[in-house]
Amino acid sequence: MAVIMYSTPTCGFCKMAKSYFQNNKIPFTEYNVAVNAEKAQEMVRKSGQMGVPVIDVNGKVIVGFDRAAIDSALKR
Repeated sequence: MAVIMYSTPTCGFCKMAKSYFQNNKIPFTEYNVAVNAEKAQEMVRKSGQMGVPVIDVNGKVIVGFDRAAIDSALKR
């Protein structure tokens, strides 16, 4: 399973998502799009969005911290 989160250090919802993954022992890769322009462009290509967090669970793109959508994507 591949979980990728695009975030920024000042994003409250990003912090909530990160805590959720850590507390539930869900491995994830985090990219700080505030300093990584390449990953920021990748995020926009995947989601069509500039806002964070953008979470990619095995190709299922979730914009924002939506626990139900994350749980649903993880169960696939």
